[in-house]
Amino acid sequence: METTDSDPTDAEEACFEAGIKFGALYHQFAGTPVSPESAPSLETAIEESIENQPFADSVSVEILTDKLRDEMTGGYTELTGRFMEVEVVVDYEGVSVVTRMEMEDGYPLMRVESVA
Repeated sequence: METTDSDPTDAEEACFEAGIKFGALYHQFAGTPVSPESAPSLETAIEESIENQPFADSVSVEILTDKLRDEMTGGYTELTGRFMEVEVVVDYEGVSVVTRMEMEDGYPLMRVESVA
């Protein structure tokens, strides 16, 4: 395939792939019932699910159980971005992109940490 000046670079493609992973992760699992007791198995399920996607090198999910306890009613609450810290690493054509999701100003912000 011939390339042109408007073709995305490998770094841009890697960042795009990271965005796809976060979109799938957030929208697939937001709303899942979770409790401090079920959090570890849900972390594993999320990690393994997203790692199945192309170019996903590693996924690390931490569900913040102390925050869950503060907001639980009836023994559980629904998973949202305010209860998670996530790192997704994508490897695309030798370009490694590290991305994170953390709460910032009340919003689950997803950002690119590094591209190498």
